[in-house]
Amino acid sequence: MKTMASIVGIGALPVGRYSDVLEHEMLLRALVVAVADAGLSKRDIDALVFSLPRPYCEQRYFGTFMAGYLETPVDDILLEVLGNGMTGGLAFDLAVDRVASGKAKVAVALGVNRELHVPTGEHMHLSMRAVGDVDFHVPFGVTPIAWYALNATRYMHEYGLTREELAAIPVKNRRHAALNPLAQLRKEITVEDVLAARPIVRPLGLLDVPPRSDGAVAIVVAAPDLAESLGRRVDVVSRGFYHEGVHQVSSRPTDLTSFESARIASAKAYAAAGISPTDLDFVEVYAPCSIVELILTESLGLVPRGTGGAAAANGETSIGGRIPICPSGGLTSRGHPPHVTPLYNVYEAVQQLRQEAGDRQVAGATVGAVTAELGDYNATMMHILTAS
Repeated sequence: MKTMASIVGIGALPVGRYSDVLEHEMLLRALVVAVADAGLSKRDIDALVFSLPRPYCEQRYFGTFMAGYLETPVDDILLEVLGNGMTGGLAFDLAVDRVASGKAKVAVALGVNRELHVPTGEHMHLSMRAVGDVDFHVPFGVTPIAWYALNATRYMHEYGLTREELAAIPVKNRRHAALNPLAQLRKEITVEDVLAARPIVRPLGLLDVPPRSDGAVAIVVAAPDLAESLGRRVDVVSRGFYHEGVHQVSSRPTDLTSFESARIASAKAYAAAGISPTDLDFVEVYAPCSIVELILTESLGLVPRGTGGAAAANGETSIGGRIPICPSGGLTSRGHPPHVTPLYNVYEAVQQLRQEAGDRQVAGATVGAVTAELGDYNATMMHILTAS
């Protein structure tokens, strides 16, 4: 495998509510930890790639404000990127690209998401405007989870998935999150708890979907030669991306039980790394509800089609199983600060590959993958990471 770039430092705040601190103060905490973890200083940073903060952010033109707040000149590039749920993944991808192309020796992908101070109604109004056509879908009250409920209903019809099998996914994720000091929700739950939870959009209930969350993450990426001199590192060896050319849900009939973008993007990543899905030791995925994790597990080639529910129920995707999925606890339990969730995925993968995940460590992990998504999985990005 050829190394594109190396991750040399990570920092993150526990996911949860931050009501008494502003976004730049949150992000500074994560960045200071990440830069110290890398054994570098702020003067070594050539590029800062921010995930664009949510619309509720108090400070506008956030990236350049942060550079001023840090009193840090930047030689290569400073910018903010936006791509809905893929935002943090795009920031990481661009940081890797700046290093891989030789334009920067050190690039930092970083972001902050603070939204729990905003009323739920305002949050949902913005979410609805992102789903489908604002003139056609929004007046009918369609939400992101409503689309995923369609996936779940169709999948149950075609494959005989039981509600108990689907519930095994949030139960597994909460079990993982109970071991993660960064996780927002850490109290273990049972299948019965999931089935009894308040309905959100049938068949999905409250424990099938993520909480609203605040958080901040920074990932320091360096050129391989510099990374080698720093010692501890995790290598980025490939990436894959595919966008179907549709917004959220296609106007043409599509298969609701599979994500084409995930299948194509992952195939690109596997080919570029010279591996197959069976070579992965774990995967940290972007899955904003239980059915998404199930379908994604299949679309990435980790389990055969139609078996994702059974794989979760029998422990195959748990820590200690054949292919652990979301050892961090995933979006439903670790939490979901949307624009930085993909960066939390990278953070978890680095901890796993550095053998620093404590009680949730995947034994002997040397190869892992992270994903990010856009809309109803009409676009997917995957990065494959290896221990150095």
